[in-house]
Amino acid sequence: MPRKSALDMPDVPLGHLPEHLELQRTRVLCKADAPSHTEGVEYSGAYAAMGFENTLQLDSFCRDFKVEIKRLTKDAIEFDLVGIDASLANAFRRILIAEVPTMAIEKVFIVNNTSVMADEVLSHRLGLLPVDADPRLFDYLSVKSDQLQWLPNGSELLMESPNPPAKPKAFTSFSTSQASLPHFSGIGMKHNDIIINKLGPGQCIELEAHAVKGVGKVHAKWSPVGTAWYRMLPEVILLKELKGKDAENLVNRCPVGVFDIEDCGIGVKKAVVSRPRDCTLCRECINAVGEENVALRRVRDHFIFTVESTSALPPEVLFSEAVKILEEKCERVISELS
Repeated sequence: MPRKSALDMPDVPLGHLPEHLELQRTRVLCKADAPSHTEGVEYSGAYAAMGFENTLQLDSFCRDFKVEIKRLTKDAIEFDLVGIDASLANAFRRILIAEVPTMAIEKVFIVNNTSVMADEVLSHRLGLLPVDADPRLFDYLSVKSDQLQWLPNGSELLMESPNPPAKPKAFTSFSTSQASLPHFSGIGMKHNDIIINKLGPGQCIELEAHAVKGVGKVHAKWSPVGTAWYRMLPEVILLKELKGKDAENLVNRCPVGVFDIEDCGIGVKKAVVSRPRDCTLCRECINAVGEENVALRRVRDHFIFTVESTSALPPEVLFSEAVKILEEKCERVISELS
């Protein structure tokens, strides 16, 4: 965007920014070739010459910040975080992936394995199974090897059938789960249809697996989410009225249906922005009608967050745990500084 001289700028009240500077401060402009004005300006003195205070104030943050839940299912949640900086949104994402604890199989004691799968591969597959156990009910422990005990009925050797079937039998996370036993009440596998191994006639596996509490930054098997990501809220603006063939061309070129045709009467139809949230910034609209007719932007302080849980905790609880972890980090920093 070309710089404007002082003579070109209209009179702006003290404590306010000109329109083009306010747009650069609050939006990321997505041009045809690349986005512009991606750097944040959340620091003191950025607009001191204009009398505009740009520092982050606690009272203004509490007033403007809000969370809006858009979609919530058993294993996924989509919500909006409004009024925060990208660094804070990214902190939540990294904590969800790497620092929220969960349960996973860490030790596998194989007594007998006559299947075609090697012991190392079998152990690796068992470690990646999502365990349905609330990690908040477990504490981190340090024990010696001679303190480990075999659980009662922890493993049973399968008896060979006198007439073994010719087709291999598939053993899934449901068939290996022991949640029905009294001492395993409430603990099992998150999903019951994950195939671990297939045993042919006469083959057997006897092992004992120990699940422990851990975090994703140690190993990915302890990551409680399948994916945790965010994107800035899209903003699609029509700079001019597009009617007739231009409107139809714009609607047809958009692959996600952001635009619709609106009847203005007397057989005149124009294009309108009906679903800007679905915009993926493919820029097909710009290619269709040009940058002088449509503008693509991202709202800098509005984030659409998506969390998919693979652990025992639902996605909304996972995000609450991430907030608690970030709070503990801030308390440690304050304690060290004081």
